[in-house]
Amino acid sequence: MYIKDLRLRNYRNYESLNISFSPNINVFLGHNAQGKTNLLEAMYFLALTRSHRTSNDKDLIRWGSDFSRISGLVIKDNTSKLKLDLVVSKSGKKAKLNNIEQRKLSSYIGNLNVVLFSPEDLSIVKGNPGIRRKFIDMEFGQISNQYLQTVSQFRSVLKQRNAYLKKLQHHQSKDLVYLEVLSDQLAGYCAEVVRTRLDFLGKLQGHIEKIHDQISDHQEILKIKYSSFYDSTDKTVENIYDIYKQAFKDNTQKEIQRGVTLFGPHRDDIKFLINDKNVQDFGSQGQQRSVALSLKLAEVELIKEQVGDYPVLLLDDVLSELDQKRQTHLLSSIGNGIQTFITTTSLEDVDQKIVKNPNILNITNGKVQQEEI
Repeated sequence: MYIKDLRLRNYRNYESLNISFSPNINVFLGHNAQGKTNLLEAMYFLALTRSHRTSNDKDLIRWGSDFSRISGLVIKDNTSKLKLDLVVSKSGKKAKLNNIEQRKLSSYIGNLNVVLFSPEDLSIVKGNPGIRRKFIDMEFGQISNQYLQTVSQFRSVLKQRNAYLKKLQHHQSKDLVYLEVLSDQLAGYCAEVVRTRLDFLGKLQGHIEKIHDQISDHQEILKIKYSSFYDSTDKTVENIYDIYKQAFKDNTQKEIQRGVTLFGPHRDDIKFLINDKNVQDFGSQGQQRSVALSLKLAEVELIKEQVGDYPVLLLDDVLSELDQKRQTHLLSSIGNGIQTFITTTSLEDVDQKIVKNPNILNITNGKVQQEEI
């Protein structure tokens, strides 16, 4: 799949933009703070209906405007066309697919698949567990509409249960039967979310192990391990459901005292192990960068495997962060029919022995000009 054209209105520092792209490699060239990353963010937002840079959608609206609009024409399987359209206003956001408004964002997400790689992605490896949970929910969500819906249902029941635990904590209610009902519902969603995460991580493992083996010159074996309060290995949905039911039952008073749900996928983590050692704790910065690179390239292959088409790859100022060996591996990997967008302040960061005939677009203060090569 690839983005044929992108249209912006009142988006960040872009008042109005209508631009077409190459289905191969596109380079956004310009000084810092000119709007290069804003373009990648717009594509990411068009795919996932959320920004990777802010949790407040209103930040996307150009100063002094009432709304922001992002539209794109996506070509899938080199034949079918999809028109995607998102409008963000102070009252919320609306998504359209082929001019038809989507009642649920979960029915919109997944029509355009993207993988974003930026210097901040190192935090997936060495940052806090919440970053990794967000990562797997975002990435698996664009592969599986069902997973998105299940996660949404899980969060809704979790919110209800936490609110009721607060009531019990403050003696505003004494009905433990209602808590048991909520616990049963939550245990069911916990089991579905965790089992799906395990399935996708198992598939991702096959790709990341091969990729990292090449990046490390066959010196390192990279494993991904799902971390929870119990050993989730080889557990069925029914097994996991029973485990959560028992955990909620055994810790009723403890959770009431704390006023919060203490068990669930919202508290789980994933660990990256190189030769059985935790990279977050014991890996060098070079190893952590290699894991982040392996992870992103594995994402690309997983999406291709699951949806039948390569995602669009967004590389935000990462080439200058990678040494020659890792950069060469990355650039060599994207030459296989993957539409790629690269932001950079200098073409010296782009190895043009590997990247042939890129579509170069100069960005200056929210204005885009195509460069003849």
